[in-house]
Amino acid sequence: STQIASLSTTQLSGLTTTDIGDLTTTQLKGLTTAQIGSLSTTNVSALDTTQVQALSAAQVKGLTTTQVDALTTTDIGELGTTQVAALATTQVQALTTTNLSALDTTQFQALTSAQVAALTTDQINSLTTTDIGDLSTTQVKGLTTTQIGTLSTTNLSALDTTQVQALSTAQIKGLTSTQVDALTTTDVGEFAATQIAAITSTAIQSLSTTNITALTTTQANAFTQAQVAVLSQAQVEAWVDALA
Repeated sequence: STQIASLSTTQLSGLTTTDIGDLTTTQLKGLTTAQIGSLSTTNVSALDTTQVQALSAAQVKGLTTTQVDALTTTDIGELGTTQVAALATTQVQALTTTNLSALDTTQFQALTSAQVAALTTDQINSLTTTDIGDLSTTQVKGLTTTQIGTLSTTNLSALDTTQVQALSTAQIKGLTSTQVDALTTTDVGEFAATQIAAITSTAIQSLSTTNITALTTTQANAFTQAQVAVLSQAQVEAWVDALA
């Protein structure tokens, strides 16, 4: 490993995929972060599962965004949870939407809240209902208000009660009128009173009368004066029914 570590970045970049395949895990562990960053995208992809999982967290951080962007779904599948968690936020943003979706449940749940908060709009839009269901409450809390507002109505509805109630009032304020309009009575039933009160005056106008009627007395009592002031006549009547 000492000899491998002495190779210049130029020498390493000239290695063939066969050369890379011949490296032992001990030799790989001897590579510096600079050397890791000098590997061609082809050579990075040539690493097998055993070799990939031999890389330390520091070495994984040495991958350039170009290298990360070039990873295949097979490459992604070879990453251990410690390695996934080691990715810098810029590296996470470099993941293609296909590769992000290729993360299995264990890998996806290994993402830190900071990594989740770094996901781009395109990446958030690419998440499936399965991905959403895999989010831990810590990860849910890591979503920014912009990301919350980007969630498709289907994905928003896919959040379970525990996930919904993990949302902060600031995150609830990120809900759009379109998202609120698409909520089912089941979805609304998962909201805590403080979350109901956090819905913006603009978004609350899109809450259906069916959903308002289905509110519990506690939820209905949580409406703020500002919210009540912008309700339509039909919504007011439904709200009064919910209060009864």
